[in-house]
Amino acid sequence: MFDSNYKFTCVDRFLKYVKVDTQSNEDSETFPSDPKQLELSRQLVDELKQIGLVDAEIDEYGYVMATLPSNTEKNVPVIGFISHVDTSPAVTGKDVNPIIHKNYQGGDIVLPKDPTKIIDAANNPELKDMIGMDIITTDGTTLLGADDKAGIAEIMDAMNYLIQHPEIKHGTIRVCFTPDEEVGRGTEKFNVAKYGAKYAYTIDGSTRGEVETETFSADAVVIKFHGKNVHPGYAKHKMINSLKIASRFLEMLPKETLSPETTELREGYVHPTSMNGNETLTTIKFIIRDFYADKLKEFEAFLKDLCEKTVSQFPGSTYDFEVIQQYRNMKYILNDHPQVEQFAIEALNRLNIKPIQSAIRGGTDGSRLSYMGLPTPNLFAGGHNFHGYLEYVAVQDMEASVKLIITLAQVWEEKS
Repeated sequence: MFDSNYKFTCVDRFLKYVKVDTQSNEDSETFPSDPKQLELSRQLVDELKQIGLVDAEIDEYGYVMATLPSNTEKNVPVIGFISHVDTSPAVTGKDVNPIIHKNYQGGDIVLPKDPTKIIDAANNPELKDMIGMDIITTDGTTLLGADDKAGIAEIMDAMNYLIQHPEIKHGTIRVCFTPDEEVGRGTEKFNVAKYGAKYAYTIDGSTRGEVETETFSADAVVIKFHGKNVHPGYAKHKMINSLKIASRFLEMLPKETLSPETTELREGYVHPTSMNGNETLTTIKFIIRDFYADKLKEFEAFLKDLCEKTVSQFPGSTYDFEVIQQYRNMKYILNDHPQVEQFAIEALNRLNIKPIQSAIRGGTDGSRLSYMGLPTPNLFAGGHNFHGYLEYVAVQDMEASVKLIITLAQVWEEKS
């Protein structure tokens, strides 16, 4: 039974964390991609020590790790809880001004500093389940940072609760806060052996009740079209403009299928994310996604065939085609460890929260961690509309996440 007299700390922590600009940089080659992330990471080390996790530390790459020792005589597997400190490069995270809309009574939420930014109830069906809740948004000029500072605050609060309530039996728990998740590098320097957990959970999901054990499989594709530049005054029948080659290639992509804007549910896609170039060389970057890894090979073959057809229309042009593996569907690994999902569902049921078992049309750090030997599904943190001005999270959902982490630790101890 959860202590009804406990004063949650997750919201106060969250409101403090979002004030720290931790936006990662997808064009950087350093790690972390922007050192400003370390400001929050160092702050988290201090807070972990303050609540009683004496071994809290930050390593040379910016990973924060700490241990809550076991207080049971049972042999319980070490479990971990993981969230990331960085926020998306898509929208600024500087000078975040969070606003709490208390006792939400339905309807649209207009963000005060930019009235054109409206969280409209029609396109946010989750709001109908938040009547009477306290909803945190920005003022409309930045993102909020619930992805994933809500997760960090919830893990911190759960550790605080467990330390204050030693009567709750649990095994050893490892905490980790990572950099650079938003730019796909959150596990790049992650030391699984040092972390020492057998299983882990990322607290990085959205709607209350989510237990996500399946992700896209993902690759990146980099295509370079080579043309021939000649002085434009003397270019007739000589110039081969790589920008026009690339444009023709993009125009030949399917209009009604295979794109994020035309797919849903379990449908995959090929998606151009950037194009840069000049007459001589133009580079197009793609991400390709599907729940089945074999399908990625079909997408790669499709794009390569399209390249061949395109350059055939521009005699003398050539192309380079590079595939970069990103991550694979963690379901293939988690199927071999069913108790990781089962115990999360058990914890939700004990809290009278309806489990939502969904597949992520994207990836998490858990995707890579699972293939690195650390099976890691994703649990809800409560946030919505990630990566944009309309991001929001309900106070009550954050508190529900705290309870889930605590209850999950209990379930692992009881079942061991």
